[in-house]
Amino acid sequence: MRSRRRRQVNAQVPEVNLVPMMDVLMTVLTFFIIISMSLTGQQLLNVRLPQSVTDDGATEEPQVMQVDALVVGLDRDGNMLLDSETITLNQLSQRVRTYFAQNPNGRLVLKADRELTYSQVSGLLTDLRAIGGNRVSLAVE
Repeated sequence: MRSRRRRQVNAQVPEVNLVPMMDVLMTVLTFFIIISMSLTGQQLLNVRLPQSVTDDGATEEPQVMQVDALVVGLDRDGNMLLDSETITLNQLSQRVRTYFAQNPNGRLVLKADRELTYSQVSGLLTDLRAIGGNRVSLAVE
């Protein structure tokens, strides 16, 4: 009988305490979230558009576009420029439609002054994308 009692005492199922395991799991999860956020390269604070910067802090050389693009400018006063002359939105939309009709694979590049507000630039960019679709892009230095 004595041997049965020993077996019953030793036969109890051990309890697993899950709280320390959950603490370790949350710590590892937090670590991976912080690391993945730092690897995305997107910084929310101190955003300096439209200048592009390399890893060593030097300014990149402008990339040469392979396709001849129609370049539309937007100066700090909000005037639209095409071929170094001021143009209205209706004239611009007509010229852009003509350009895309003649060049089906053509691109349109909007070069906006860095002093402009985001709403001014995005408004014109939205209007141009309504005409040219995904062939419209915003240039940065």
